[in-house]
Amino acid sequence: MSRIITYRAALREGLDEELARDPNVVLIGEEVAQYNGAYKVTEGLWKKWGSRRIFDTPISEAGFIGMGIGASMLGVRPVMELMFWSFHSVAFDQLVNNAACVRYMSGGLCHCPIVVRGPANGGTGVGATHSHIPEALFAAFPGLKVCAPATPADAKGLIKAAIRDNDPVYVMENTLLYGMSGEVPDPAAGDHLVPLGLAEVKRAGSDISLIAHGRSVIHCLAAAETLYAEHGIHCEVLDLRSIRPLDQDAILNTVRKTHRAVLVDESKPFGGVSAMVGMLIQEHAFDALDAPIQRVCSLDAPAIYSPHIEHEQLPSPRRIVAKVLAIT
Repeated sequence: MSRIITYRAALREGLDEELARDPNVVLIGEEVAQYNGAYKVTEGLWKKWGSRRIFDTPISEAGFIGMGIGASMLGVRPVMELMFWSFHSVAFDQLVNNAACVRYMSGGLCHCPIVVRGPANGGTGVGATHSHIPEALFAAFPGLKVCAPATPADAKGLIKAAIRDNDPVYVMENTLLYGMSGEVPDPAAGDHLVPLGLAEVKRAGSDISLIAHGRSVIHCLAAAETLYAEHGIHCEVLDLRSIRPLDQDAILNTVRKTHRAVLVDESKPFGGVSAMVGMLIQEHAFDALDAPIQRVCSLDAPAIYSPHIEHEQLPSPRRIVAKVLAIT
């Protein structure tokens, strides 16, 4: 049993359920309380749960992320909202040098069950300093877990799984998905969790694999529709969902099935998620390939301010279709 709700509402529902389930869960960030969140993800939660569970912070990412890490080491489960993931650099030492390393450096005596969430995307015309896509950057550090939900159901299931995890989990959302609607299981049907590290085939196919995460999954599904309708090409769309841990088996299984792959990734091509996925395929499924691996990434330049030109900089169904036709 499921309902149609927005990505934003699914995140809110997941947060609300975890606040009810565990009294140690708190929401912390800029404007998350009385203002209902910069993107209205936390709308109504402060009124329901009060200032002991949901509270605003000064505009100081280094300060409140550091506070959340310290609180998590003492048994609190903070969910920290960054208004933009681009502001990660202000708190980089805390996010990487502290949160990622504390369990290892303490010999397993201290855990850091913190969630940091917020939008990590381009495409909204807010310029280069507000449009970073840092999932590959954080996935490069052992000790951190990173996920990027593409659908409302995954947004809810992943945020709930992230809150329950004993390691730091960084959830990369997308402002352009917040208003997108989709099926989400009804709470009456039971707890909806999406395990970290488990990819999902969003569309089965036999001719080529489109491997993506986040909003790029939506572009892949649109491209797959066009390719089937206009060219009779059956695309399989694999949604990674988690970047770290990465579902290596799912990646290799789809490539061994279709023998071709296009990797779609909104981050820049140099050292991006798709570069890692491509290397995994080369190492473990090279003999299964009938054509070179292709990638569709953002063009390798700072985010362009002009909305029309920025649209051309990002992955799109048109660019994905062109890559598929080049190798089929």
